[in-house]
Amino acid sequence: MRNTPTILHLDMDAFFASVEQASKPSLRGKAVIVGGLGPRGVVSTSSYEARTFGVYSAMPMAQARRLAPNAAYLVPRFGLYRSISEQVMALLRELSPLVEPLSLDEAFVDLEAGGTAWDEESARLAGAKLRADIRAVTGLTGSVGLAASKMLAKIASEQAKPDGLVLIEPGTERALLGPMPVRTLPGVGPATGDHLRRAGIATVEEIAEAGEDELVRLLGKAHGHALYAMALAHDERPVVAERETKSVSVEDTYDVDIHDRVRVGLEVQRLADRCVRRLRGAGLSGRTIVLKVRRYDFSTLTRSETLRGPTDDPAVVREAAARLLDSVDTTGGVRLLGVGVSGLADYTQEDLFAQAAGELADAAPEEAVAEPVEERPEVAERHWPAGHDVRHAEHGHGWVQGSGLGRVTVRFETPGSEPGRVRTFRADDPDLEPADPLPLVPGGAEGGGGGPGAGPVAVRGSG
Repeated sequence: MRNTPTILHLDMDAFFASVEQASKPSLRGKAVIVGGLGPRGVVSTSSYEARTFGVYSAMPMAQARRLAPNAAYLVPRFGLYRSISEQVMALLRELSPLVEPLSLDEAFVDLEAGGTAWDEESARLAGAKLRADIRAVTGLTGSVGLAASKMLAKIASEQAKPDGLVLIEPGTERALLGPMPVRTLPGVGPATGDHLRRAGIATVEEIAEAGEDELVRLLGKAHGHALYAMALAHDERPVVAERETKSVSVEDTYDVDIHDRVRVGLEVQRLADRCVRRLRGAGLSGRTIVLKVRRYDFSTLTRSETLRGPTDDPAVVREAAARLLDSVDTTGGVRLLGVGVSGLADYTQEDLFAQAAGELADAAPEEAVAEPVEERPEVAERHWPAGHDVRHAEHGHGWVQGSGLGRVTVRFETPGSEPGRVRTFRADDPDLEPADPLPLVPGGAEGGGGGPGAGPVAVRGSG
């Protein structure tokens, strides 16, 4: 472990919820909850205002509604979140070539490797500049932790929340960690925490006092050794610039079980198309097609087929997924479907049309997808997810507050405006259409996937 606090951990504050507050002036300072809104939905992110009611990530949405019935409940806009994440990650890569993203809103940076920091003072300056740059580029806030190891930098960023910076000085690590609960350490989840508590170990200092042999006896060799080292503030893990992508996949959970076999097949085709779009977006192809089916009784089945070579052809992926579905009994109903591609490569084998079932002629793949592809946009135009962006011919840009019973309620505002007015329209109003997100700050890049934005704003929000 190094003796300078030159490992930085960035965690954007309540990221998804903060983006929504930044793009919607009427929601700033209010409880905002982002996630699946159906009866089986879960919370993706809650704003700090919502957390005062006890609403946290991964909580069932039904429970969140009981705790915070007056909060704003919004469907995620992942295209927008990804575009803002790319802006943040670009700022991190200006600091160092060693950036290790953990998610859309979280990453480690080795400042020493980039020559950006070499001691406590330069590390603090780099962290402060990063926070200012993120605010200027995205209008959002992030919390920064600086320490001599990844474990401690992550602990520091958690202490910095929201919208702060904490630097752990080398030599103070043991004193800082000692009184913290055992769950603070990486790898100590609920089960391990309960096991340690039953053994009379509740804090990090008590882990160190128990000794390595006792921890090995309690937790096994690998886990025991690792936990003892972390309790002594030893963490030699390097910042890894690129994590190899092993697979690309998409899946959907359905509010009501699907029993119609034709509908199941159409959903698999749609998921296959989405998976290929994501695959192509990453510049990848793959050899193994994977189908995931979770049935009515929560049993989950996975089927896979390996092709002769890598592909990013939607017809090939669709037909492989359809063949895999043929081997699965969906009689009782399906609650989740997923399609994935693994065995990834950065090239595509040219003759993979031959792998489509029945050695179809060149025109056949187009005919096979013509009907669902033509029908989808019409359905999408009349679907109004809560929180997504719309544009009205007369009233301009706004976002969906809610919809149902043939009506859609829209609040017309943009990131740079005052809180806007609310109007209700017929769901099939020809003057109302889905829209792309606006930038969160003037001159900022537009996001993808729906949502407003265009004014300077600093909002606390995710993580």
